[in-house]
Amino acid sequence: MVDLAIYAAVFVSVFAIVDPVGTLPFFVTLTDGFTPEDRAVVLRRAVIVLGGILGLFALVGRFLFAAFGFTLASFEIAGGILLFIVAYDMLSGEIGRTKLSSEDREEAIARRDEISVVPLGIPLLAGPGAISTVMIYEGNAGSDPFMILATFLAIGVTTAATFLILHYGQRILRALGRVGVMAMTRVLGLLLAAVGVQFVVLGVEGVLAHL
Repeated sequence: MVDLAIYAAVFVSVFAIVDPVGTLPFFVTLTDGFTPEDRAVVLRRAVIVLGGILGLFALVGRFLFAAFGFTLASFEIAGGILLFIVAYDMLSGEIGRTKLSSEDREEAIARRDEISVVPLGIPLLAGPGAISTVMIYEGNAGSDPFMILATFLAIGVTTAATFLILHYGQRILRALGRVGVMAMTRVLGLLLAAVGVQFVVLGVEGVLAHL
């Protein structure tokens, strides 16, 4: 029997770390002045990069573990710490600070034809935290088809949700306002902090089990 709670937990984790709500102000700002057609092209490319990168690392993650010789437990600890750092910035109201530097923002505005890939696709949406999250979930899935499916479903649903959120970005910003966006980002940050702690706990348990 499929445990829907597992699917929901994986989706919430992936959605929270991708954080399309927190990315929304950057997308609207960076595409300011674009025609609707140009903005649609940027959006499509960005979500294709998001889904493609996360799907790719979910597929090859376990092979990377073997190739580089590190254990899943060590990656869980490192990934959990990274997620907690991102979550802390979200809780502090620093939307995207760990994803996009001021220099990146200036370059993105100057090179608008490339922003769909960098920085929107990578690292704003498919950043190190998101990549680590899907790799850890796939690493823990083993040969369980339902857990493997859960990760890829989470990537697909998150990609679709990101498309819708960014597509209606200007309307959402007008409806929520900056305060609303910040509030939602903090809620997602709290959930992400819990996921980060859980990853660290699982990693420590894995290390202790092999002592």
